[in-house]
Amino acid sequence: MQNDTSAIPQSDPFMLFEVWFAEAKESEPNDSNAMALATASPDGFPSVRMVLLKDHGSDGFVFYTNAESRKGEQIRANMRAALLFHWKSLRRQIRIEGPLEEVSAEMADAYFHSRARVSQIGSAASDQSRPLPDRQVYLDRVAALEEHYPEGNLPRPQHWTGFRLSPRRMEFWQDREFRLHDRRLFSRDSAEEAWSNTLLYP
Repeated sequence: MQNDTSAIPQSDPFMLFEVWFAEAKESEPNDSNAMALATASPDGFPSVRMVLLKDHGSDGFVFYTNAESRKGEQIRANMRAALLFHWKSLRRQIRIEGPLEEVSAEMADAYFHSRARVSQIGSAASDQSRPLPDRQVYLDRVAALEEHYPEGNLPRPQHWTGFRLSPRRMEFWQDREFRLHDRRLFSRDSAEEAWSNTLLYP
């Protein structure tokens, strides 16, 4: 059952996100925090993939990755990105665009060590996005790290980090019958400015 969002201040997209995200956690069968992350290469070629939202608040939306991966290299070359949440069970989507900043080393350390040990090892063993001659090569690297760190305490690889997107545009889309959808766009030029918002034609 979808909550009535009419009481939510129309000047606060973060509050609206919280309501929709909470409903998605109840209704989505898997990974309600999954989002498409779109980046672009230095010469303008777009690239998109699914990642997981790991933290969020009024300062932005955080995800983690290998900064030496294809997406990491694109981010470092062009610190702007777009996110898309699509919750099919609710027939809703949220589009978010803005600049990126790298999270602190302390924050990256804390999240890395909160992960399951196997996930930590898998990340450390992976040269993400680079050619892999045989899957056994990767599994052997995983096994070697497991042997080297039998008690845990695996240090976070320096290239494994997080990024926070500080939104400049947030668009909320709600499906309606006969494609008479609801669309509301919030926008601002900087993180210090108040949001403006408007309805959009579907």
